[in-house]
Amino acid sequence: MVGLSGPDDAAVWRMDDERALVMTTDFFTPVVDTPYEYGAIAAANSLSDVYAMGATPFLALNIAALPPDLPAEISSEILRGGAEKAREAGVVIAGGHTVQDKEPKYGLVVVGFVHPDRMLTKGGARPGDILMLTKPLGFGTTTTAIKQEKAAPEDIDEVVGWMSRLNKTAGQLAVEFGVRAGTDVTGFSLLGHAYEMAAASGVGFTFHFDQIPFIGPARKFAEEFVFPGGASDNRLFFSPHVTFAPAIDEPSQMLLFDPQTSGGLLLAVPPERFLQFIFRAQELDQPVWWVGVVEEGQGIKVE
Repeated sequence: MVGLSGPDDAAVWRMDDERALVMTTDFFTPVVDTPYEYGAIAAANSLSDVYAMGATPFLALNIAALPPDLPAEISSEILRGGAEKAREAGVVIAGGHTVQDKEPKYGLVVVGFVHPDRMLTKGGARPGDILMLTKPLGFGTTTTAIKQEKAAPEDIDEVVGWMSRLNKTAGQLAVEFGVRAGTDVTGFSLLGHAYEMAAASGVGFTFHFDQIPFIGPARKFAEEFVFPGGASDNRLFFSPHVTFAPAIDEPSQMLLFDPQTSGGLLLAVPPERFLQFIFRAQELDQPVWWVGVVEEGQGIKVE
């Protein structure tokens, strides 16, 4: 049902009228200094692609590349962080594979199920849909500040808390309210992943900058131009498709091109279900922010 022809977050194979198999993988180098939290964040990030398809994950495999001289207590903490996050998601880790490498890398292969008629894709957005975001932005600039030893303990606690949070409830909420278009916001940034959705759906997106949430330290580090290299790559690649209002300054623009690790879901919610969606999210203690609308046309506008 979903393969190499589109930019979606996972492959989907129809098994029968009631079930489709969803499969994806993701892994990366450490974004924080603590091994346990690195493992938990990497697992949450890997699971996110399945949630972004409206699916329920049930099985995973570890992927790890570890230096041969890495102390065993560090590698075990990385794997423990991943295992406990998978357990929180109701997922069994049934083995995996490890190789040697100079720099640690960790993530998961994840398998899930989705009903073929309730699947989310990047191509399902329609004019009039309301764009909702389920986590704030600013993870890339803050984790870069951690690497540069510029982040305060409270900055680290905030970004780790958000990156470690599963998109499980957000994905379930999307399915409950018949959302047909969504993605998770990760390495291509909010604007990059939004453009993928808009292009796949044949529509335009308009974001309202003052409605977009950011974690506390994001603006401070953006004004110091503390960004990972991927932010400039995203800006170079996606900026031809983005129009900014004159009042939006360069640090603000760069925050929207900032690569996210284990970011939230960007969902296109049908307008007739918008209020019910908000109320249900509050009941489930699921943060959601209204950040824009889907319109006729093409490309991305930020006002």
